[in-house]
Amino acid sequence: MNTPVGQKVQVPDIAAQVTYAMRIMGVAPIPRNYELFYEAYIGSSPQLTREIAALGNKASQDELDAIGAKYFSHHHRAEAIDGAHDKMVSQLEGLLHLLTQEQSSLESYNRLLDETYNRINNKNAASVEIIRSAITVLSAATGDTISQGKERVETVVRKSREMDVVRRELDEYKRIANTDSLTQLSNRRAFDDKLAAIYNNTMLHNVTALVLADIDHFKKVNDTYGHPVGDKILASVGSIIRASVRKDIFIARTGGEEFAMIIEGNNQDEVVLIAERVRMALEHTPFKHSKTGVNYGPITISLGVCMASDAEGPAELYSKADTALYCAKNNGRNRVMAFEDGMKKEFAKSWLIYRK
Repeated sequence: MNTPVGQKVQVPDIAAQVTYAMRIMGVAPIPRNYELFYEAYIGSSPQLTREIAALGNKASQDELDAIGAKYFSHHHRAEAIDGAHDKMVSQLEGLLHLLTQEQSSLESYNRLLDETYNRINNKNAASVEIIRSAITVLSAATGDTISQGKERVETVVRKSREMDVVRRELDEYKRIANTDSLTQLSNRRAFDDKLAAIYNNTMLHNVTALVLADIDHFKKVNDTYGHPVGDKILASVGSIIRASVRKDIFIARTGGEEFAMIIEGNNQDEVVLIAERVRMALEHTPFKHSKTGVNYGPITISLGVCMASDAEGPAELYSKADTALYCAKNNGRNRVMAFEDGMKKEFAKSWLIYRK
């Protein structure tokens, strides 16, 4: 996709060109806008590319969201989440109201018990009629409370079940909204949340790392074999990364051919070994068409590592990991590099451009 001013910018990769196009069009650098411009740039839908280009230099967020809703159904998942959340809040308010009523009923019942007990034990109320009257009142109150209590218990149970259904529905909406449909890994939204949460616990910074990864020469694969083949390779790469590390490691597809891992519980040397295991797994995996035998490989990946203790916050951690990734690319690709002071930061992307 050409930039709106009709000239191509000589920058190192697709992400830079997408970001540049968004900047000169005055588009907010948030995840859903980045997705629109990335897909328009790679040409996955010629019609999408034309519609984006037709907006010119005055694209409003409403116009972009309308295009997003047209081409990407998951742009509406946030609305589904909000709806499920509101439904759960309503159910909870109803349940709390019911329990408040029950508490009020019990308080009234307790007062009646006290009054009845006092009447029975009043030495001045020795007549049989007074005692009989007190016992009658007590029996009626007890019967009413048991009946009402049973109904309320049944209502509480029913409402609790309804809330559990809504909770499961909400959990499923969140899972879908945080999952990349192509690789079934976490997506950029989930990654942003996970990365931001790293600095909530300073005690774990020495054993928490961010690893950024990028498939080498992936544009050449798309240009040579087409985007459908590229998508299959992306899905395979995601599966290989997932199979190469332990289950508790957070993995996300953060961009076109970009992936990220957040690793907790390991020092830098151990994290580098984990990243190296991923790199070698991809290097040794043949990428061939099962029927035609066409070889799409070799497919390799470069990775940059940075420990949370080497950064003051998520933005700096992302920038330093991306600097290490750039150095891995610049030093021959298909390698793992950990961030070190003095690394040349020629083109490190800022995590903040993806934050809403």
